[in-house]
Order: sequence, then C-alpha cells, then structure tokens
Amino acid sequence: MSKNTKKTSDKMATLAAETLNNPSASAIARSLAASALAQSSTDKQTSAQMEEKAGKTLQSDQYSEQTKALAASVLSQSNKERGS
Repeated sequence: MSKNTKKTSDKMATLAAETLNNPSASAIARSLAASALAQSSTDKQTSAQMEEKAGKTLQSDQYSEQTKALAASVLSQSNKERGS
C-alpha cells in the first residue's frame, strides 16, 4: 500500500489549533482539527473513518468555510489506494 507523505501546512495547523482552543467550535470541527494537527509533523495518514467524515462535511451546507478547509486538508492526506 502506498503512503501519502503530505503533511498539514503551517496555515492549516494554526487554524486547527485555533479551532481546538475555541470553546464554541462544533464537535466535527474539533475532530477534523485534531486529525489535521496529528498529521502536521508525523507520517500519519487519515483513517477511513475520518475520510468519510471529512467527505460528508465538504458536501454539506451546514458547516463553515473554516471547517470545510480543515476537512479538505484531512482528505488531502488520505491513503490514495483506499479510494481506488
């Protein structure tokens, strides 16, 4: 299985940290932020469960642009072979 070596950018890591520190952030935003931060300085890849959660977030109209940005970042670090 090939490995996706992408890592969370500094800009996304900052957004993720701000989201986790925001007491009014939604549970989905916090979950995506935690996943993005976990991938900022390690070789971790997005899990299948997080891929599904991020995909649904991007398709929904109920989430903010910041939450969708986190979802896109998480998806960009997914295992490419899993989606094949």
